[in-house]
Formats: sequence, structure tokens, C-alpha cells
Amino acid sequence: MAHQFRNDLAALKADLDGVALEENPALVKQKSRDFFWYSPVLKAQLDHITADLVATPKDEAEVIRILKAAFQHEVPVTPRGTGTGNYGQAMPLSGGLILNLAEMNKVKAIFPGRVIAEPGAVIAQLDAETRAHSGQELRLHPSTAKTATIGGFIAGGSGGVGSIRWGGLRDIGNVLRLRVVTMEAEPRILELTGWELHKVMHAYGTNGIITEVEMPLTTAYDWVDVLVGFDDYMDAVRYADGVGNADGLLVKELATVAAPIPYDYFLRHQKFLKPGQSLAIVTVAAHAVDAFLALTSRSKGEVVFRSDTAEDLKGIPPNYELGWNHTTLRAIRVDPSITYLQSMYPPPHHIEKIEALTRLFGDEVPGHLEFVRFDGKITPMGLPMVRYTTEARLEEIIRIHEEHGCPIFNPHRYTLEEGGMKQTDETQLAFKREADPKGLLNPGKMIAWEDPEFDFTSTKTFLFPGLQQAS
Repeated sequence: MAHQFRNDLAALKADLDGVALEENPALVKQKSRDFFWYSPVLKAQLDHITADLVATPKDEAEVIRILKAAFQHEVPVTPRGTGTGNYGQAMPLSGGLILNLAEMNKVKAIFPGRVIAEPGAVIAQLDAETRAHSGQELRLHPSTAKTATIGGFIAGGSGGVGSIRWGGLRDIGNVLRLRVVTMEAEPRILELTGWELHKVMHAYGTNGIITEVEMPLTTAYDWVDVLVGFDDYMDAVRYADGVGNADGLLVKELATVAAPIPYDYFLRHQKFLKPGQSLAIVTVAAHAVDAFLALTSRSKGEVVFRSDTAEDLKGIPPNYELGWNHTTLRAIRVDPSITYLQSMYPPPHHIEKIEALTRLFGDEVPGHLEFVRFDGKITPMGLPMVRYTTEARLEEIIRIHEEHGCPIFNPHRYTLEEGGMKQTDETQLAFKREADPKGLLNPGKMIAWEDPEFDFTSTKTFLFPGLQQAS
């Protein structure tokens, strides 16, 4: 179904008089990038990619105007928030127009248990407003909360800080409603709730543009960041598994990171750490700290840092900026050859699987686990680092994980299917046929649309035809 688009930019610009447009090549290139360079594979494939034009709508009416004109002149449209994704989700593989939603950033209404906002609202700012208004906060946020937008999180994320309590974005009830504009001759406005939300969640904007979100809120507590040091990484893993399964403890973030990562790469925290020390990274509600410390006293761990008793927190980032993909970012800043994988260690034999792989790979693949609630069970999801040598070895590491019953969600692929789902999402594909009949929205990211014959059992990278031509 992939085809050449007419991409009539001159006609598009004439139709968009009055909309904020940017053509400066340096600025367009800047807005055409996300954090794809975490992956040496994607860096080689996508580094040259840029759009032709950036449009920054101020409201939904301008979004509709832009999409209508782009449809008429067959200009591909790639939506973006602030580009904090890691998989090339926001990379415009066919050039065309970047739809920059960052100016649509209002928090529209706050109620008990829910908030309504525009997609460009930055998550930390949204949290600050709900906290000030009524002592509430979002259930989930990525480690990039200070810069990421709520629309980008829903379109490109899967979970994060808070997932230990609330599960992932895909879990019913973690997104309440989305308002979406279609890419047609006459764009429609759709209000999606319930199971219909899965049509556009984690779809990278391939089948509709989110213009409003309604999210559930929970009580905002005073949160305390704690780091617990361990001489042996597996002791840290067993400890974190116990904390995650302690139903009476209110915990917001729970991760483990193997030595030498903490001392070598957590430079702001280095004064609290010892070389060779693995860490459990925990964020716990202030009222639960005594109970948490009582549980911790039965482990082999040593509390090396507490944000509630530290003398000086100046320059110390919050614990959530040591977890998720911030762990990888901190390592890459010191050693640019490092990359990472995304894995899952399904219970009930997750500890044995982690131990076997830890022994097998040693320091080539230092461990990093994020404990989340997955289908109701506390499950470690891996973001292990990889000391990258070759793409062939990376593929071998992936194969060994999968042979041990640990699926890999490949962050070295830019398509929906290869990265997260491993299969065609029929719901999203059917909705794309309806909402984006010309395939103009973020082309190249949904294999099922571009190449229905693609063989998912093969390990070959799907290269979108537009990208091959661009090369």
C-alpha cells in the first residue's frame, strides 16, 4: 500500500496562511528528531531524516485546517509532542510536514479523579496544576515528565513511574477519553472511550491526531526517594520483588540497577555510593517510610540515600530520573557506545530467569529492572544496558533472551509491530483504513499498512520504501 505522495508543499503553504509555519532547515531538522540515537542501529538508519516544514497549530480548528490541506495536497504529516520517544516514533520517514502540538498545552478542567487537557501539556506542569488545585496527580508518567507531553506519552509510551501501583497505559481505566481528528478530505472529530481508546493509544499518531485527553487522577502524596545499596545484584532483585509484593506499602517507583552502573554513571549521586554497588531505586509515600524501612531491615541492603533526611538536595535529580530510560541516558552521557534492550521476565519463574541471564552475560549486559503491575501481577520489565559491539551480537543477545522465555520488545526498530506488539494490531489497522485512507499519517511506522505480506518470523528489519528512497 506504500506509494509516492504528491507532497505539494507550495500549495499546502498557500492554504495555511495564518498558521504558524517554520521552514528554516536547521529548525525543521531539530523538530524532526526524537531520541532514536539511543540505538546505534536506528542512528545509522534515521540520522539523515528530516521533514520539509513544521506547522504549530494553536487549537483544534487549526489542526483540522492543516490536516484537510495536507490531505488535499498529499503531504505526509508526522505529529510530535516534544520528541522524547526513543524508537524513531516521531521521525518523518517520508519528509513532508511535522505537526508540532507543543503549543496546544492548556489544562482545561480539573475534577475529583480526572483532568482534561490539550495534548501538548507538559506532564510535570499538568501534575503541578492538579496538585495545586486539589491535591491530585496523574497515576502514571514517564521519566521524562519534565519535558514530555501528555499526548506524546499516550501515543508513544507504555507506562512508567506509577506502573508499580496502576499498571500500564494499556490497562483499561488508565486513559479515560481521547478526542481525535481524522486525516480525510473532511476531517472528523471522534470521541473515544473504553476499548475504542486502543485504536489510537501507542499507535505513534499513525491513525489520528489527539487533540484532547481526559486522564484519571489519584491522590498526590509527599514522596520520598530512597536508594538501597547491595553487594550482590540478585539480592537487590529479590528485595525489590518483595517490596513490590508488600501490598500495604504505597510505592510509586521500584527499580534495580546492577553494578557498575550506579557508581559509574549516576554522577550526581556518586558521593552516596560505593564502587561495585548495585542499587534498588524506590519512591515511597512519606507515611509509609517507617514500614518500608522495617521491611528493608530484613534484607541484605543498606539505605545509602533518603531524600527526606539528606542535608542538601541541590543538584540531586529525583529517583524517577535514575530509572526507566533515564538510566540509559545517564550511561550514554559517560560512555556513548552503550545501548539498551527492553525485555520482560514473566512470573512465576522471573527470579530464576533473571539470575540465569545475569550469569550468562555478566558485564556485557548490566541489569536494569523496572517492577510494574502487569495483568495484576508484580512483574519485572527489563531495560538492560548493552555494551554494544556489532548488530549481529545484539541480535544474538535478543535471541538468547527469547530462548530463556523472556520476550524482547525491540527498541532498535521504528515500527509498531517490531518494537512493541510483535504482531499486527488488527484494531489499529482497521481504524487507519477508516481514519487515514491515503496513509499520510506518520508513514512507515505500521508494517501491516505498508507491507501486508511482511513475515514477522524473520529477523530482517522492515525498511519503509520511502526511507530506502531517502537513502
